[in-house]
Amino acid sequence: MEWSFQAAEELVAALRAGAVTSVELTDEAIARIERDDEVINAICVPDFDRARAAARAADQARARGEDRALLGVPVTVKECYNMAGLPTTWGMPPHRDYVPAEDAVQVSRLKAAGAVVLGKTNVPLGLQDIQSFNEIYGTTNNPWDHGRTSGGSSGGSAAALASGFGALSIGSDIAGSLRTPAHFCGVHAHKPTLGLAANRGMVPPGEPALPVDLDLAVVGPMARTARDLTLLLDVMAGPDPLTFGVAHRLALPPARHERLGDFRVLVLDQHPLIATSAAVRAGVNRVAEALNDGGARVERHSPLLPDLTEAAALYLQLLISGSVARFPIESDEQLRIRVAGLSADDRSLDAERLRALMFSHSDWMRANYRREVHRHGWRQLFAEFDAVLCPITPTPAFPHDHTPNPMERLIDIDGVEYPYFDQLVWAGLATMPGLPATAVPAGRSAEGLPVGVQLIGPMFEDRTPLRLAELIEQRIGGFQAPRP
Repeated sequence: MEWSFQAAEELVAALRAGAVTSVELTDEAIARIERDDEVINAICVPDFDRARAAARAADQARARGEDRALLGVPVTVKECYNMAGLPTTWGMPPHRDYVPAEDAVQVSRLKAAGAVVLGKTNVPLGLQDIQSFNEIYGTTNNPWDHGRTSGGSSGGSAAALASGFGALSIGSDIAGSLRTPAHFCGVHAHKPTLGLAANRGMVPPGEPALPVDLDLAVVGPMARTARDLTLLLDVMAGPDPLTFGVAHRLALPPARHERLGDFRVLVLDQHPLIATSAAVRAGVNRVAEALNDGGARVERHSPLLPDLTEAAALYLQLLISGSVARFPIESDEQLRIRVAGLSADDRSLDAERLRALMFSHSDWMRANYRREVHRHGWRQLFAEFDAVLCPITPTPAFPHDHTPNPMERLIDIDGVEYPYFDQLVWAGLATMPGLPATAVPAGRSAEGLPVGVQLIGPMFEDRTPLRLAELIEQRIGGFQAPRP
């Protein structure tokens, strides 16, 4: 039997039943990577010797009667996580030789759960792109169409899952970095509530692995099924043992409902600032129809929805000002002149990006206050609804575009071009207020490309969109392996 595309949940059951060993699963995964990854380029740092040793240890542990959540299951890890003995570069050439001395907290949790780490997956330069390519490791291709991107910044992880290179992967998300690659590659991903999963050790190369609370950014699971997302989230979730974990214990509430017919869902397929392609609208509507057919209450409008235009502006302000603080740019006089020359009435996304590059601390505080107002609005909305169904990006996977200055790139939406980074507004809808969001496959476009949607849920009620994702998968199907 071929195991490479089986769900992690199924692999665990087979391992427990003695139908397969971890060594067999690991050898099969490595053979597939060695056969197929030359074209995909998802696994940028293989770790096969240690993986085989971990698989042997997992089989020995099981023979002694041990049983852990992921004991013996082959997985991958996004390159940006520290792993002792392997390079962590974030795709930045000056750091190509940096090798951390200890594992990130999430890598430690994977290993403690018994997972077998096959290696690390490719990322964009500094994790700051919607594609995954860099000078050190090259370009990761979409398994469905090698001329298109697998997404970013967890593009290597999504491509690995779609190609059968391990059953699970861990990634990160600040601008759709979990959800967009899942959407482009036809797999599942979950952006947890901000702060739910400790991020220590998911840090730029050379920086100390401190237990800091990141703004906007989260770490989270990727998988080929919705149930596997929950399996992996249960391993990842919880406070850092060096800080909140000293006094706090995680107790996620159960999903609000178990039956599809009990869910109340608000559906969005249009954004005031950017068009949505016909392919993505069709995916949203396919899921909405499945919800309706399953008896769920489905609405298309609500006065409780926070203002999408202001939400996008706030997201860009917080995202860019935070990014500039960590990765400084040269603030030349020309930039100051451009910002000063903006009309006070110009609230375009380009104008908001420029202003955010020059944000002061007081500017950030004002934006953060408005974020709290939006969070309160979401709390009111989630008293009426259980989830919001909407796009992840406006299009399916687009052709590779390595134009050096990403601000000069454009995204084609059904024949109309928009600034490249405008497509982040849908990802930012959940990121800005820190809400959980689950990426779910929703079929394929007319060109045969995967299309995904996201289910945004109430803060710290991550099990609600995850359960809804399971129910949707049962009705419309989920992951399908790309055609050879």
